[in-house]
Amino acid sequence: MPKLTIDGREVEVPAGTNLIEAARRLGIEVPYYCYHPGLSIAGQCRLCMVDVGNSPRPQIACNTLAADGMVVRTETPKVLETRQSVMEFHLINHPLDCPVCDQAGECWLQIYYMKHGLYEPRMVDEKVHKPKAVPLGPHVILDAERCILCSRCVRFCDEITGTGELGIFQRGDHSEIGLFPGKELANPYSANVVDICPVGALTDRDFRFAVRVWYLETAKSVCPGCSRGCNIEVHYNLRRPHHNQGHRVARLKPRENPEVNQWWICDAGRYGGKFVDDASRLLFPTRGRENAAREVGWDEMVPLVAARLRDYRPDEIGVLASPRMANEDLFVLKRLVEHLGIANVDFRVPPGRPGDEDRILIKADKNPNTRGAELIGLAPRAGGLDARGMLRAARERRLKGLWVFHHDLLASAWPGSEIREALRALDWFIFQGSNANGISPDADVLLPSATWVEREGTFTNFEGRVQRFWKAVEPPGASLSDWEILARIGDALGLGAVPGRAEDSFKSLAAGVPAFAGLSYRELGDFGKEAATA
Repeated sequence: MPKLTIDGREVEVPAGTNLIEAARRLGIEVPYYCYHPGLSIAGQCRLCMVDVGNSPRPQIACNTLAADGMVVRTETPKVLETRQSVMEFHLINHPLDCPVCDQAGECWLQIYYMKHGLYEPRMVDEKVHKPKAVPLGPHVILDAERCILCSRCVRFCDEITGTGELGIFQRGDHSEIGLFPGKELANPYSANVVDICPVGALTDRDFRFAVRVWYLETAKSVCPGCSRGCNIEVHYNLRRPHHNQGHRVARLKPRENPEVNQWWICDAGRYGGKFVDDASRLLFPTRGRENAAREVGWDEMVPLVAARLRDYRPDEIGVLASPRMANEDLFVLKRLVEHLGIANVDFRVPPGRPGDEDRILIKADKNPNTRGAELIGLAPRAGGLDARGMLRAARERRLKGLWVFHHDLLASAWPGSEIREALRALDWFIFQGSNANGISPDADVLLPSATWVEREGTFTNFEGRVQRFWKAVEPPGASLSDWEILARIGDALGLGAVPGRAEDSFKSLAAGVPAFAGLSYRELGDFGKEAATA
């Protein structure tokens, strides 16, 4: 491992480490635009210049590998003058769009100008004008005037997705990013080019002019869109200006995790959180079917549900959990059904059509916690029925009550006529979930759940990695976390102590399920840990 000196401080780094990453280990920032650790080296922006040894001119840090005994200086007068000149070059033709640019507030042209620029402008000629607000695909808009030709987006489409939609066309100061003829930027990861664009050249059509970034708060989270469990950031807007249509969750962005998703997320996950602020949200506990339904408080609803569960034999009750529920929810549910002696328990419902999958991130299983449900053991107990068996038993009037969590059974692979017949034959049907769906109007009890951004919890991805997500916004109406609803009902049925927080539920899970032994929220940290039996 080479040992080198950067700004008078020694550091030892793995062989093959470039000077940007070597300096980062010491907390020293070398500015750059075109470099990205997940892409090949382009060396186009020339901003990452540093002095190396006795070399007569600065060298680019992105394409210079650390060598034993190397002496690097990042703040010499020559380096600072070079950076200022490079910044001047990048800004010669850049439009003064900052007041209307979505990137304002997180733009590296703004940031680096204030740190390394601050020159007196010398440009007196008319700027070169290029196309503005050009749709490249369903999610991305190009403003070619703002582009600094770092080529990150081109390399992403060439090297990560392998789809090659983008290129750099023309020459000199007329060079610009564009689509190859007959192409559209519509690959499943297209919006990642917005994330890696260091300026405002590529912007998100969904986020465009929605809210200024300085109004946004950030919470660490996990994408619930498939069993990969990509790490994300939830950017939420508590001010909710009128033009943002009341949406609290403004956007989802990838969060780097080398073990799961590196720097990327798919478009389906990025735009899959709109249900959080959708008009279909269930807001209050409701009893009675659709036409005669009335909202009630939890003080009335909890005893009602407890009475339904208490007044029927365990073999007359079915519980259909969901792999969209968190580990904390599933564990409290398991304790409850074991306490009641219910054997008809399952979580598996086949989707109406097979999920798509690829070599990068996307998994066919569109549930975030299938592996967690398997490890916790929410399967039919001895003599119990699986999900399809419960519906059959309902149609035959052997099953009297059914408690369904989150599933839209009418979107499953099972015939809709069988499902509707089964639901009509039940004495009672409880639906618990965050949003109304195809079967929720048939329920005579609706229990509103908080979504994953409105609570804390954990998911276990397909590899068995247990990962935390953090609360971003408050649940709307009277909705509660699934574990909290279950704990209140369990308390009314004599289950015992009610956990006060999601973390308390996870501690009980870690103590009660061998696969989670030794894990805690603290131990999971930001990037998660493998379950013991994964």
